[in-house]
Order: sequence, then C-alpha cells, then structure tokens
Amino acid sequence: MPTGPPPAELHLSQRPAVTEPIPGPRSSDLLDEQAAKEANTVAYPLSLPIAIDSARGATIEDVDGNVYLDFSAGIGVANVGHSNPYVVDAAKDQLDAVAHTIDFPTEARLEFIDALDSIAPGTLPGNSRIAFGGPTGTNAIEASIKLAKYNTGRNGIVGFEDGYHGGTMGALSLSGWSSYKSDYTPLLPDVVHVPYPRPQDYETPEAALDGALEEIRAVVSGRADGLEEPPAGIWVEPIQGSGGVVVPPEGFLEGLAEMTAEHDVLLIVDEIQTGMGRTGEWFGSDHADITPDAMTVGKAVGGIGLPLSATVYREELDTWGPSAHAGTFRGHVPAMVAGTRAIEYIDEHDLLDRATRIGAYLQDRFGEIQEDCPHLVDVRGRGLLVGAEFRDADGSPLSDLVDSIQSRCLQRGLVVWTAGIEGHVLRLLPPLVLTDEQARVGMDIIQDVVEEVTAETDTRRGDGV
Repeated sequence: MPTGPPPAELHLSQRPAVTEPIPGPRSSDLLDEQAAKEANTVAYPLSLPIAIDSARGATIEDVDGNVYLDFSAGIGVANVGHSNPYVVDAAKDQLDAVAHTIDFPTEARLEFIDALDSIAPGTLPGNSRIAFGGPTGTNAIEASIKLAKYNTGRNGIVGFEDGYHGGTMGALSLSGWSSYKSDYTPLLPDVVHVPYPRPQDYETPEAALDGALEEIRAVVSGRADGLEEPPAGIWVEPIQGSGGVVVPPEGFLEGLAEMTAEHDVLLIVDEIQTGMGRTGEWFGSDHADITPDAMTVGKAVGGIGLPLSATVYREELDTWGPSAHAGTFRGHVPAMVAGTRAIEYIDEHDLLDRATRIGAYLQDRFGEIQEDCPHLVDVRGRGLLVGAEFRDADGSPLSDLVDSIQSRCLQRGLVVWTAGIEGHVLRLLPPLVLTDEQARVGMDIIQDVVEEVTAETDTRRGDGV
C-alpha cells in the first residue's frame, strides 16, 4: 500500500488566510462557553484564543474560517501532520474492528511493538521489552520509576534542574520546576536534582559539560547530600523542551551512560518530546549513539494525536510480574495502528532528513533576525525543535516580549509556542511535514513581528528611536 499522499499534499494551504478578527465571533462564543463549564486548569486558549474546527498537515482552521500555519504541532504531537490520511484511514479501520483490548494480544498490537523496537536507539532493537500502562507520557514516566526501583532495590531518583516530565506525582517529583510543584508538596522522598549543562551560561561548552558531570558524578556514586547510596536511576531529556529548548554539549549523554553503568544506576531517557523524528533522528539519544536502560515515549507515538505512551527498556530488566504495572487503556489499538503507520510514513517520506534540513533553515533565519535584534541572545535546537531566547541588556528574561511575539504571530496566522521557566524562549516544533514554502512564510511572519515588537519595547523604555 502506498504511504501517501506526499507531505506537500497534506495541508489546507501553504500560507495563512486570516479573514476574521482573532478571536472571531464563533471562537469567542466557544471560548466563553468553555470558561463557564471547564476547570480553571485549561491553559492553551489563554495564549492562543481560538476554537479549532479542523486541521490538516501543518495547518489549522478555526471555527470562524481563519487558516493558520501550525508551528507547534500540538506541542510535538502531530509529527506526521494533523489528520494524515494514511494514518487516519488505518485507525478508522481498526475502530470498526475493535478499539479496546486491555492487554490481550492483537496483530495490530504486536506489529506496533515490532515497529517501535525496530527504531529504538542503540542496541535496544531485538533486546527490548515494552510496557504500556496509560495514555500519556507522564504514565510512562511513572512506569519507569517503578521499573528502576524494582530492579535496583533502591529508592533514590535523580532528575535535572529545569527538567519537565509530566504532571502526576512521580513525574512531578522528577521535574525541576518549583512553580509546577509548590502547591502539591510533599512529593516523593529521596529525589535529587542536578544541573543540566547549559552551554549558553558558560564561556565554553566544555566548561558547561565538566561542571555538570562533576556534580552528577557525586550523586550517581552515592556521595552527595540527600542520598545514602547510589540512586535507582537518573532521568534525562536529550534536549530540555519545556525548560527552554536547551541542547547539552557533545559528550553529555555519553558521560551519563558511562557513569551510570559504572555504578549500576539506570539511565532513563525521556523521549516524549524528542522522539519519533522530532530532532532529525528517530530519538534524541540517537545523536549521542548511546543505549539507554529505558526510554519513555508519548506525544507523537500515537501517530495523529491518539493517546498512547510506552516505556521501552532492556530485556534484562523485565524482572517484574503480571500487573506490576497496569492500566485500563494499555490496549488502545487504534493508537497503536496509528503509531505503526506514522513510523512507516516517516520512513517512506524521509521525514528525518526533512526535519534536519528545515530545522537548519529555521535556525538560519533566526540567525538573520539576531543580527538586528540584540534582545535575541541565543538560537538553539536540533531538527524541528528550535528555541530562540530573548533577554534584556542586563540579562533579565523578556517573557512579556515573547508573549507579545506569540500573540502577534497568531493575529497574522501563525501558531507558535513558548518555553523556559520564565517563558522567555520562543519555541518552534512544527510537524515534520512542514513544506519549504510554509517554513519561509512562517519565518517571514516571525521576523516582521520580532522587529515590530522589539522596536516598540525599546521605544517604550527609551532605548530606541
């Protein structure tokens, strides 16, 4: 069966078409109705006030008929594009057959397990086991915590400062953002957070690497305050997504793999945002050519946004028994079919190469913007996960400026997102099917908006014309 249509044919258009105010009248009505009925935890419409009617490829149409370029992909979910028909058709067929199977075997389930195993990093292919437990990435993190504690018999777990792993209690304990956690303490005991190497904060990448690894080594060996022995595991994002699109220096993941193996500590790589081709490789850890003891996957693994997550780990760690980790929705077969089809589509249409090429273009365009915008202090990323950091002359994070950029981009028909604890990083993570024309049009909008917003900011502060 052909794995079509090709990426260029997936979209509603190649450029935005904004014909109504944003939010338009129908969007405003639905936003008001949602606010009256749903919990205060709803977040995204506060920054992007639209009501969505449909989406195709890298484009979204709201209920008022406005068409947007989508440079967020549902925060990294729609890697093969919204409503990709090759994936949708297979999921529909599976729905007609059976949707929910708990953990009874089906051909579709076993095909997905094989497909995911085939692209796993390092030496995991042919030497892995996959645990399903719940529909979102945070469920996979919870499973990995249990896996590490069960196999090592130790309680300590290690996360990174500014890291983010999800909203359930174990995942929240690992996350390094106090603003997410302060209202829910106490969380898990015996949790230590170590510094993530941020090259932009040091004179050289080597200095960032050495400083971080020195502190991590003390924790992994059991010599750090807060732990009486080596921990059960250490959880790391290959690139910190929500933390600000922070790309660690070369050698970081390799150093972690070496020291965790030396001290019999599990290395768990969180690939929930960086997986399924986002960085130009199947997984972010592929750039370092390491084999994690376990990795967590979610977001794009369900193909078209169908809820699915999994924990993939070395076969030797499969020591627990039936129901040691369970969940009602670990049999979401339509999502598994969609996941298999998405892997096929990415492979057939060379979307890893596309992510690398277009991601480099996005960074190059930000580099051009940076030449005339001193507030844009750093551009970084891999593949189609790109961050642009904005700070004032005194180093203060410019979160208000980034909010303005996001808002004005939306008014011109471009959906972008933010990152960083202070919200001062503009984050781009578009579908991997983004076309060259869409990339150019989107970056033209960003460039115009950045120039406009920074000029107004400087004028208001008396720093500019």
